[in-house]
Amino acid sequence: METTIELGTTRTGSSFLPKLHELCAALVAQPEFISIRDRIETFGRDEAARTQLAALNEQAGLLQQKQQMGMALDDAEIAGFEKLREGFVANPIAQAFLAAQEEMQGLRDTINDHVGKTFELGRVPKASDFAGSCGTGCGCEN
Repeated sequence: METTIELGTTRTGSSFLPKLHELCAALVAQPEFISIRDRIETFGRDEAARTQLAALNEQAGLLQQKQQMGMALDDAEIAGFEKLREGFVANPIAQAFLAAQEEMQGLRDTINDHVGKTFELGRVPKASDFAGSCGTGCGCEN
C-alpha cells in the first residue's frame, strides 16, 4: 500500500519539508500505522457502526444540554443512553475503531512530545530527557 503525501508550505521556508516528508513516509509505512488506518477505514465503511456512534453522540449531546440547563435526567433517559453505549462498545468494528483512535492519539502525542523536546533542547532528545515528564508511549525506558 503506497501513500502519497503532498508537501505543504511553512512560514519559515521549505528547507525542513523534505525531511518532514521523509518522516511522514516512514510513519505511513509502519505496520502499526497501517493497522490503525485500516481499522479506522473499516469503521468508516460500516454504516451500522457509524449510525450507532451518531445515535450515541446525539443522545449524549441531548443529555448534556439538559444538564447544562439545570434539568434533572430521569432513569429512562440514562438507561436509554447506557443501552446505546453498550450496543456500540459491543460491536467489534466499533471496538477496533475506538482502539485505533486511542493508538493514533498516542502516536500523535509521542511525535509532539519528541518534536517539542527537540525545540526545547535544540538537539535530538534522548530517553533520559523524558524521565519523569513523559506520558505513555513516549519511547523512554521508565
